[in-house]
Amino acid sequence: MKKEQVVNCQFSVWYPIFKKHSIKSLILPLPQNVIDYLLDDGTLVVSGRYENCVQSDDETTTTVTAPEFPEFTSKVQEAINALGGRVFPKLNWSAPRDANWIALNSSLQCDSLRDIFLLFKSSDFITHDLAQPFLACSDQDSPDPVINYELVLRKWSELIPGGEFRCFVKENKLIAISQRDYTQYYQHVWKQEEQICHAIQGFFSQHIQYNFLDEDFVFDVYRDSQGRVWLIDVNPFGEVTDSLLFSWEELTGGGGIAQQQEGPAFRCTTSEVTVQPSPCLSYRIPRDFVDLSTGEDAYKLIDFLKLHDTLPH
Repeated sequence: MKKEQVVNCQFSVWYPIFKKHSIKSLILPLPQNVIDYLLDDGTLVVSGRYENCVQSDDETTTTVTAPEFPEFTSKVQEAINALGGRVFPKLNWSAPRDANWIALNSSLQCDSLRDIFLLFKSSDFITHDLAQPFLACSDQDSPDPVINYELVLRKWSELIPGGEFRCFVKENKLIAISQRDYTQYYQHVWKQEEQICHAIQGFFSQHIQYNFLDEDFVFDVYRDSQGRVWLIDVNPFGEVTDSLLFSWEELTGGGGIAQQQEGPAFRCTTSEVTVQPSPCLSYRIPRDFVDLSTGEDAYKLIDFLKLHDTLPH
């Protein structure tokens, strides 16, 4: 995987090409002061909130005030309103899928910059985008391309996880299709394999094939209840992208999947026996901590405050 391939998979590169086949989205340049804030390892505070930090060694209390970005906040809110008031946020490549645990509704749905900051500041995926986007590239000796970071706001859509699929393209040939949410068993996916493959192959040949800037890439699609296929995302063809139910050895090997059959290989979770935990679980914190931080469980909060009062000061 080359650095140029990573650059070509930025949202602002592929979205204008396939706009009419994807979800309505708006792209805003990310100011440098916002980037600095997102990369700051300090206390997690979001715009408009205040946090008291007690230092037990000398019992001093300091008040941390969240930075404000009035002009950027106004532009973001205007864009959110233009998209119906609810959006799915991401950066050039990644969405904060590893941080949905911190949201009150465990969702990536946002209606303000405050919501977006909370997710972004809690996401390793976002940090990777900002700090090491070319870490897995093979051409490390070449200079890193200049990246203009952007906030991508996508109109919120209720996508059923069982309708999402990841597609692998090698030399402009669709070689493999994987169920996106492979941790769950969806009976309709298993039963409709032929129809799903046919729909995705048709979409690829009509709208995607030979239209992207690279001949090796990965794209995600959503097949709705009417059978229509929508482009959701484009990713580099390499180990930085999750291969899901395939292995990268299978996908890249000389005698692998690409050489074994005419049409793409299709894999899905075939029974409840093979259901697996979500890979994003490793990014979570204990449920009790979440309940305390959000006030979701009042009794736990009361017990915590009682415990704090009994501790020596």
